[in-house]
Amino acid sequence: MASSKLDSPAAASGKSEFRSQKPKPENRDESELLTVPDGWKEPAFSKEDNPRGLLEESSFATLFPKYREAYLKECWPLVQKALNEHHVNATLDLIEGSMTVCTTKKTFDPYIIIRARDLIKLLARSVSFEQAVRILQDDVACDIIKIGSLVRNKERFVKRRQRLIGPKGSTLKALELLTNCYIMVQGNTVSAIGPFSGLKETLMIKRELAKDSELRSQSWERFLPQFKHKNVNKRKEPKKKTVKKEYTPFPPPQPESQIDKELASGEYFLKASQKKRQKMEAIKAKQAEALSKRQEERNKAFIPPKEKPIVKPKEASTETKIDVAALKEKVKKAKSKKLGALTADEVKLKMEADEKKKKKRK
Repeated sequence: MASSKLDSPAAASGKSEFRSQKPKPENRDESELLTVPDGWKEPAFSKEDNPRGLLEESSFATLFPKYREAYLKECWPLVQKALNEHHVNATLDLIEGSMTVCTTKKTFDPYIIIRARDLIKLLARSVSFEQAVRILQDDVACDIIKIGSLVRNKERFVKRRQRLIGPKGSTLKALELLTNCYIMVQGNTVSAIGPFSGLKETLMIKRELAKDSELRSQSWERFLPQFKHKNVNKRKEPKKKTVKKEYTPFPPPQPESQIDKELASGEYFLKASQKKRQKMEAIKAKQAEALSKRQEERNKAFIPPKEKPIVKPKEASTETKIDVAALKEKVKKAKSKKLGALTADEVKLKMEADEKKKKKRK
């Protein structure tokens, strides 16, 4: 018994030494463990992974607006063909205005019904079939963002939505190029379709830094711009500006009451009948003024307009008289002279020049 008691602490010390000798896991950065190697793709889910299929039937339905009815009616055979490849049934109810997708006995992928639900949601939000069918791929995700409740004022909401689209859709196109996603703004929602990483990225700087293998595992906060929040909206100035009066230690004078005014004018001592007569006279005077103004306005229509003074035509001045005789002579000369013909002086000069040339030759 004594030997067993003595051996027990030795055995315990041996266990502790064995525990301490266990190999410790290597200290690795979390970023290295979370990063996906370049070119790696998750293997596709096949029927061999789930040969027995699903136990229960799952279905999803969504409503669509009236203006999408014609387009959905045209492209619905293509939708059914794409979903039948994954053994999913799709029905279009034009009376209720709804689309329904449900699994079958042959369906083996449990997540395909979620992708089919996203497909009909995207089609209801005015996304084209060519873009919406990409959601059935494993490396593509989608997100329908509700923007209608972000701003209460409707006019401000429309302006901000237009700012998101940009002139001729330039801002939306830039976002699509940055994130490698298809973005559709329709009504109160924004639909985005693309890879998982593209749905989160919004800056070109992040995209450029991701290409560098050294900077991939580092913090990018020093490269990103930091903006200070400033209230740009200026305070609206009031239309009527009140000018502050100079400060005086004395209180303002007490305003006169109605009795004080009547005492000053002498109305206080008049009888009730006299006061009534004065009021009637004042009313009659106002009525007479208004009547005279109205009569003047009526009489304005009968006042003849002022006639413009008749301007007499001015006699032609003797200085600007035309010399008819001189004009006749000019016309005669022009008729006698042929087009391109030389004048008399030019002919004489030419004759003299020809004579001089003949003499030189002799």
